Amino acid sequence: MDRKRTSTALFAVIASLLAGAAAAAAPRTLTVEDLYRLGRVGGLEPSPSAELVAFTVKRFDMEANRGVSHVWIADLASGAVRQLTSGDKSDFAPRWLPDGRLAFLSARSEPVQVFAIAVDGGEAQQLTHLPVGIDNFAVSKDGRSLAAVIQVFPSCDTLACTAQRAAEIDGGKVKARVYDKLPIRVWDTWLDARRGHVFWVPLAGGEPRDLTPGELRTPPIDLGGRMDLSIAPDGSEVAFTANVTRNPAWNTNNDVFAVPTAGGVPQNITGANAACDAEPIHSPDGAYIAYLTMTRPGFEADRRVLVLYDRKSKKRIPLTDSLDSSVSAFSWAPSSRYIVFTAQERGRESVYKVSVPSGVVTRLVAAGMNADAFVSADGGRLVFLRQTATRPTEVWVADSSGAKARQLSHVNDGALAGIEMGALEEFEFAGAGGDKVHGFLLKPPGFDPKKKYPLLLLVHGGPQGAFGDEFHFRWNLQMFATPGFVVAAINFHGSTGYGQAFTDSISGDWGGKPYDDLVKGIDFLVGKHPFIDGGNVSAAGASYGGFMINWMLGHTDRFRSLVSHDGVFNQISMYGSTEELWFPEWEYKGTPWDAPELYAKHNPVDHVGKFKTPTLVVHGENDFRVPYGQGLELFTALQRKGVESKLLLFPDENHFVQRPQNARLWWNTVLEWLASHAKLKWTPPGKTAAPAAKKPGKQKKKIAG
Repeated sequence: MDRKRTSTALFAVIASLLAGAAAAAAPRTLTVEDLYRLGRVGGLEPSPSAELVAFTVKRFDMEANRGVSHVWIADLASGAVRQLTSGDKSDFAPRWLPDGRLAFLSARSEPVQVFAIAVDGGEAQQLTHLPVGIDNFAVSKDGRSLAAVIQVFPSCDTLACTAQRAAEIDGGKVKARVYDKLPIRVWDTWLDARRGHVFWVPLAGGEPRDLTPGELRTPPIDLGGRMDLSIAPDGSEVAFTANVTRNPAWNTNNDVFAVPTAGGVPQNITGANAACDAEPIHSPDGAYIAYLTMTRPGFEADRRVLVLYDRKSKKRIPLTDSLDSSVSAFSWAPSSRYIVFTAQERGRESVYKVSVPSGVVTRLVAAGMNADAFVSADGGRLVFLRQTATRPTEVWVADSSGAKARQLSHVNDGALAGIEMGALEEFEFAGAGGDKVHGFLLKPPGFDPKKKYPLLLLVHGGPQGAFGDEFHFRWNLQMFATPGFVVAAINFHGSTGYGQAFTDSISGDWGGKPYDDLVKGIDFLVGKHPFIDGGNVSAAGASYGGFMINWMLGHTDRFRSLVSHDGVFNQISMYGSTEELWFPEWEYKGTPWDAPELYAKHNPVDHVGKFKTPTLVVHGENDFRVPYGQGLELFTALQRKGVESKLLLFPDENHFVQRPQNARLWWNTVLEWLASHAKLKWTPPGKTAAPAAKKPGKQKKKIAG
C-alpha cells in the first residue's frame, strides 16, 4: 500500500469538500439577471369590502426581451396572496367593481380594453368593445359606467372614424410629419392630431359619450399623476386634468376641470392659479374635490400642496401649507374625515394623514420608501407599498395609526434568498456655504475594514430629485457595489426631501453649490473612513447627473473614470431640441437669447479644453427629454481631444434603459468600465476574465523546421 499517495488523495478529498462547503455557504452578489427575475409590484387598489387588496406584478423574460404584468390579490386578515390573472399578455390598472369583481385594462385584446374577473377565479370577461384603445379608466360607484381616457382625432365624430384614420396613417407610405405649433413630441413619442378625451362609457351598451370634445387634451403632456380622473360618488360629474393654454410646451399651467356626465361645458375649477394643478379625487361623501397645487408658474419642482375644493361653496382650503415637503400622492379615508398621503423626507418617503378640513398633519409611517397609501374600507387598516435598499417593493399593512406594520406580500423572497446585500449607512457633512448635506454610503459585498476600497460617487438626476432608501432597478446601489466599490450617494443642494428652500437653491446654479457639495462629500468620506482609497475615485450619473459628470470633466482630474448617461452637454443645442421648454426657461431664467449669460455660466461644452478623464458615454436615441445629440456632441469632443472614451448608444431606448437585454448590456458595460479603471478584478457574469499577464522572462527561441 502506497501510504504517501493515499494520504495525498485523502487530503485532496477533504480540501475539495471544505471548498465546496465554503462555496455553498458563501452568499452570492446581485446580478442583472437577478434584477430581471424579480417581480415589480405596483398598482395598489383596496377593495370596497375592506378585506382584499389588488395589485400588479410585472415579470420579465430575459430571452424574450419583454415584460408582462398580471393582477394579484391579497387578503388583509389572513395574509394570503395569490395571482389572479395569467397569460402572455399584460393585465394592469385594477379597479374594483361594486359586485366584488376586479376590472382591469388588458392587452389580451387589440386594442387595449377593460376586462373583469371574479376574485375566486375563472375566465376574465371583456367589458368594453371599442374600436380604439383605452389609456385609463375609473368606475362609477353604481358600477354601470366608466369614465375612460381615449386618444381621438377631434375632427372625428365617432370612435370608428378615429380607428379608421389611425389605420390609414399607420399603413400610409409617406411618414412625414407636418406641424405648425409646439409641442411636437413628448418623452419618447412624436405627437399627431390625436388628443386624450374623457368618455362616459355605459357598460350595458350604447354609444360612449365624449365629455371633452374639441382640442382639449387630458392628461396634460407632463406633471400629471396616477389617475387625473375621478367620478363623483353620485355619478353626476367627472374631474380631470388638462392644460388648455396656447403654449403647453413652455408653461406648467395645468388645471383641474369638472364636467357633467350628462354632457356640457367643462368647468375650470382652478383657473385662478397660473401654476400646476393636478390629480383630482372626489371625497367619498361627495363634498370635496382634493387635488395637488403649485404656486409658481413654470417651475415643475415647486412644492405640491394638498388643497380641498368645496363643491358647494366653491372655496379652496389648503391642507398641507404648514408642511415643508412636497406631497407625492394621496387618497381619501372612507369616512371623508381625513386624507392619507406620502411625502419625501431625508431620503425616505413617509406616510402622513391630514384632517379635513382643519389641516392637522400627523406622520403615520417613517421607515423606508412608501407609496400608494390607502385606508381600508372599514377604516381599520393602512395599506401601502414599501421598498428599501435591500428589498424591492412589496405590499405592507399596518393599523390605521401606522403601528404594527407588517409585510403582506412576499413576491420576491425566493428570488432574493442567498444574495448578499448591505444596508445603507447615512452620513452628514458641511457642504456649500456650510449647509448640512445628507447622503448614503454602501459598502461592497464581503467588506473587510482592514482593506482599501475604491470609491464610486453616484450623482442623481432631476436635478430636483434625491437618492433614497430604495431598491432602484435602473440605478441600483447594490449592483454598483458588486465589483468591490464603496458607493456614495449624496443628496446635494437642489435635492428634494430637505425643505423647499434647499430644492430651490439649484436653479441658476447647476455647476455651483451641487458641485461643491459633491467635492466636499468625497473629501469628508475619504477623511473619515480609512478603508476608502482617496486616490481611486470614480463617478457616474444620468440626466442632471450626466450633466454633472460632463461638468466635472472640465473642472477636475481627480476621477479614475466617469460615466455620463443621457447628460446635458451643450445648453444651447439642448434648449433647441428638448420637448419640455418650461424646464430650461425656469432654471436659466428665460430663453438663450433673453438670458445668454446663465446658459453660458454652467455649459460643459465651453470647458472641453480641460477634458482628460476616461469617460463612457451612454444615450438612447428615443430620448426626447435630453436628446441623443447631447451624447454625440460629448463623445465627439472626447474623441477629438484624444481622451479615452466609449459610446454606448441604444436606438430603441428613451431616457431610461428598460428592455431586459439592453439593461443587461448597460449594467455589464458600465460596471466593466468602472471596475477596469479602478483596477478591480471583475468581469460580467458569464464572461471569461482575461488571463493575467505573465512577467517577462527568458524565452526559448523557436526553430522553424
